[in-house]
Amino acid sequence: MKLILKEDVEKLGSPGELVEVKPGYGRNYLIPQGKAVMATPGAIKEYEEQQRQAELRAELTVEKAKELAQKLEATSVTIPVSVGEDDKIHGTVTNIDVAEALEERDILIDRRKISIDQDIKTLGEYTATIDLLGDLNPQIKIWVVKDEESGS
Repeated sequence: MKLILKEDVEKLGSPGELVEVKPGYGRNYLIPQGKAVMATPGAIKEYEEQQRQAELRAELTVEKAKELAQKLEATSVTIPVSVGEDDKIHGTVTNIDVAEALEERDILIDRRKISIDQDIKTLGEYTATIDLLGDLNPQIKIWVVKDEESGS
């Protein structure tokens, strides 16, 4: 019996795969559990169309990621911090601060995808790497400056 899997089935295959199973296994387990559908000519045609649509979406995602990478490479963010003696900042500038600074420029990046190359504990210029998609890892410049409003 030929079936198209709708979800991951251990030792059988992944979603979208065309598999051959014993009739009892397909009829009594896979189909009633919603894990597979019969591989009728119509279902196979629909599956191929879904695959084509998924490939198009993936291509668009890669294009958008490349555009975003170029935009990020040309971006630098300034993060004002309060400082104490000897221009040492209170606390550390983190990836959350960088994500918020990017958000102010209408660039939404998940903070977990931002990695700062070193601990930021003093004023100056630093670099952060953003893990976008695959091998797209643009770097942005971070300027840590004294916050004028802190009155230091």
